[in-house]
Amino acid sequence: MLRLLGVLFTVLLAIATAIVVWPQFFHLEQTYPFAQLVSARGPVLAGFLIVAVLALLLLLARPLRGFAASVLIVALVGAGAIGAIGAVRGFGASALPEKTADSVRVLTWNTAGEAVSAADIAQQILEQGADIVALPETTQAVGEQIALMLREQGHPMWVHHVQFRPDVEDGPQSWQTTVLVAPELGEYSVIESSKDGTSNTGSVPSAVLMPIDGAGPTIVAVHAVAPRMEEMEQWRQDLQWIADQCPPGDFILAGDFNATIDHMAPLGMDGGDIGYCRDGASRTGNGMTGTWPSSLPPLAGAPIDHVMVSKNWTPSGSVVLDDAGGSDHRALVVQLEPAG
Repeated sequence: MLRLLGVLFTVLLAIATAIVVWPQFFHLEQTYPFAQLVSARGPVLAGFLIVAVLALLLLLARPLRGFAASVLIVALVGAGAIGAIGAVRGFGASALPEKTADSVRVLTWNTAGEAVSAADIAQQILEQGADIVALPETTQAVGEQIALMLREQGHPMWVHHVQFRPDVEDGPQSWQTTVLVAPELGEYSVIESSKDGTSNTGSVPSAVLMPIDGAGPTIVAVHAVAPRMEEMEQWRQDLQWIADQCPPGDFILAGDFNATIDHMAPLGMDGGDIGYCRDGASRTGNGMTGTWPSSLPPLAGAPIDHVMVSKNWTPSGSVVLDDAGGSDHRALVVQLEPAG
């Protein structure tokens, strides 16, 4: 009877391991609670290693050796699979390549409202040489302060902004998203459907910027709702909307997606991770570096902030900034080069 229970436990553990490691195979990557588990691969890897150590200890008990050996194998396979995924996506690159005349640097940072000062944001923009800056949860007033500081430092940027429910006085800052764009990229404007919410993410706003003269990439500053139990359906709708913002063409998407590339598996087209866009961080050594929450070490967090680009651009480097400046998100910077 005990042997039968041991076999049953091992089989269930193997199935659970397969689901946690690769929920896409079972079409569970957008289903609660598997969506939450797969977002934090670092802690899951640590969990498998702890199980492996416990199984090694159980090997010392002769009656439990068969059971312990099977558990050990399953745990090591699970840990090895996550390690292999991490090796492909990257456990952390810490420097950007030299910027060329054609390079474009994109910075995205969910600033958690006023948790990060305008001065700190401006300083990071200057230090990183950012040309496009997506700032979910940043007000227009703060964006204008940043632009003034940047202009004084010889790095002017245009400010664009979207706000849900502007009629609500002192509404939550999560209802706002601010975007800064360097003049060298041309003149941009926010499309009307982003402003009035007729085509947007559902609970917190994204901003779609189009080049006025038609030359240059469409820029989308993304903010999707978090996948809480009560928000799962809205979260899935937000991800679908984001995927729709990257059809064939010239696009740069940046922001707080509240999703890892695992969650985007059913939404990629023609080799893209979401729509026709590809994730910059996972192609430049930072695919496993967590951007949220900043209170945890990077490899224990979830990589949910992204810079996604169409085939018009080639990511050449990325970095996740250590200093979150008081926000619960770390900033991500990705350098892009024109393809071809």
